[in-house]
Formats: sequence, C-alpha cells, structure tokens
Amino acid sequence: MTRPDHVAALSGLIAGDRLLSVPGCWDGLTGLLIEQAGFPLAFLSGGALSMGRFGRPDIGLVTASELIETTAIIRDRIEIPLIVDGDTGFGNALTLQRLIRGLERAGASAVQIEDQGFPKRCGHMAGKTVVPLAEATGRVHAALDSRDHLLILARTDALGVEGLNSALDRAEAFLEAGADLIFIEGPPTTEELEAVATRFAARAPLVHNLVEGGITPTDSGADLEALGFRIALHPLLLLHSLVARAPALLATLKAEKSTTSLTPELIRLQDMNHLLDAAGMLAAGDRYA
Repeated sequence: MTRPDHVAALSGLIAGDRLLSVPGCWDGLTGLLIEQAGFPLAFLSGGALSMGRFGRPDIGLVTASELIETTAIIRDRIEIPLIVDGDTGFGNALTLQRLIRGLERAGASAVQIEDQGFPKRCGHMAGKTVVPLAEATGRVHAALDSRDHLLILARTDALGVEGLNSALDRAEAFLEAGADLIFIEGPPTTEELEAVATRFAARAPLVHNLVEGGITPTDSGADLEALGFRIALHPLLLLHSLVARAPALLATLKAEKSTTSLTPELIRLQDMNHLLDAAGMLAAGDRYA
C-alpha cells in the first residue's frame, strides 16, 4: 500500500529542527482556515471537538465514530497533514486498534494515544488517573500493530498523577515500543520541562501543549524550540477566540436588532463564498451537467 502524501509530509516536517506551531480545529471550516493561513499542519483536538461541536467539556464524551467522521470531513477539505487526538482509544486494545484503522481510512496523518484511565479528561484539569504502565505500553503496541502508515504520538499524563520520574519512565517505554512522537503532558515548572527535553529531545520529536489558561510554565514557542521541541499544540486558539467575541456580537444584535454597527468586524456572504471556493466548485459540477 502506498504511503499517503500527507503522512510523508508530516514525517518530513518533524524531521526538521524548527518548532511547528500547530492550531487546533474541529470541523472542515476551521481546518480550511488553518491551511489557508499557511500552516503546514493541523491538529484535530478532542477538546475542541467536544466543546465546539457538542458544547460539552473535554471529559471523554466524544465517541470513536464521531471522531472518525470528523476526521473524514476535515480530510475531505484540506491537504495538509492532520494529527488526530485519539484519547485513550475508547476502551481496550481491540477498540483502540479499530479506532486506528478507522482514523487511517478517514485520513489521519498521526494519532495521539494517551495513558489516562477512562473516561479521560482534559490534560490540564485536576483529578486525572492513568492506567498501569504495562497497559499504557500495550496501547502503544496495539496502535503500532494496527496502523499501515500513519504515525503514533504517544502521550503520558502521569506527571500530574505520579510525578516526573514516572512520566519520564513511561515516555521511555513508549519510545522503546516504537512510538514516532513523544508527549509528556503538563510539566508545571521550567525545571520539569527542561528535564523532559534533556531526556528525549535528541532522540524523538517532542510535543508540548500550549493551551491558553493551562499549567505550562511558558507560552513561548521560542523557548520550546530552544529546548528542542518539535511541535507546540495550540488546540483551542480558534475556539477561545470565538467564545471570547461571541457574547458581544450577540448582545449587539439583541440590542440593535441589526448587525450594521458590526460591519467592520464581519466578512460578507460573498467573502465566505470566495473563501470556500463556491464558484470553482459550481464550475466543476457544471462539467458533468
């Protein structure tokens, strides 16, 4: 089976020595906005999907089928590589393998698998649990055994539950199992962030989470790049911006019964049609008329 171009492109990107700032998306439009902004890579965030599509917190409420469907929708709209948040695999090793196969068919370039207990919760929330090391490593093996070409991003949340040494040991086990990228979630101090980089930056592409309001000790991509990290995820950038602005927009409409005063802040219907290439798609359809 031929390796998809988007997977090859992702492999090339993480082989470089520069940090990739990767925004999060949750549907075809947000994926397209990321691509058109010139980013070479997008992230289908489980948190953004749960919050943006379902209006629910990131506490394990999204199902595997909903995640696969969303991946297919985004892949149908963009060509750049897409990392997909696979959470815990939605059950045991067998459900995880089914998830990997479904996401690969849907167009994922890489899948993030984590070691939280089920149901999981946002990595920057209190009250997380992690499964035993053997089960966590088994998830990585199961994911690797079921993929054809996509990459496996192995994440541990053990730092906030069992401490730094446990998180480092788990990441080491994931790397030994064959994970393509490593992600230790939530180092709260600069010292712990540096310890992660010292242990792994020269050995595997490292991923870090830069969610607004999270517990990370830095919000600087330059700092992460200097430490040797390869990917900085910004999973909720677009969603946080939308939610921050929406109340004022709605309040204006409610008070004025018009959007005229909002004109400088809004694009027009014709702008949306241009963004989405309505004319090009209609012309393509006319060829079959």
